[in-house]
Amino acid sequence: MNKNEIVAALFVHHENFIELIESLSAEQRALALPGKWNADQQVEHVIKSVAPVKLAFQLPFFVLAMAFGKANRTSRSYENLVEKYKAKLAAGGKAPKRFVPSSKRQLPAQILRLRNLIKQLRQKIETMAEDKLDQFVLPHPLLGKLTLREMLYFTIYHVQHHQRQVENNIAAK
Repeated sequence: MNKNEIVAALFVHHENFIELIESLSAEQRALALPGKWNADQQVEHVIKSVAPVKLAFQLPFFVLAMAFGKANRTSRSYENLVEKYKAKLAAGGKAPKRFVPSSKRQLPAQILRLRNLIKQLRQKIETMAEDKLDQFVLPHPLLGKLTLREMLYFTIYHVQHHQRQVENNIAAK
């Protein structure tokens, strides 16, 4: 995906997730399969996952290079990144504690925060040169160092993964 496709996919998939959450009753939002999070917790987890990505994209490139280094390989494709993530989950990978939902914030405030994070991230990507997405890396707790492009691929897939979990919670009722 090029950066314009990434920007579009970030918007579409996060908006689809938000629209699903907003369409649910309070009872549906509280549903959760054993060992899974309910819809409100899914929203909080997605926010906790997007916030550091947005923050990293606001840093100057020299700071990213000093903190995390530069890429020493080409970016994986979206499909390859998703397969690697699925394999890590299948091997027992779980969200680190800092990404586990904990607060009881009101859903409208959470939705507004998620929309704002995605808007700010998209705006920053739009101002970047395409090649910068492949030059710098960020750490991912399960996947190791990812290029900026790969981190965006993860962010796109991640929200879809959590949307499916919400859908599974509702379908199991």
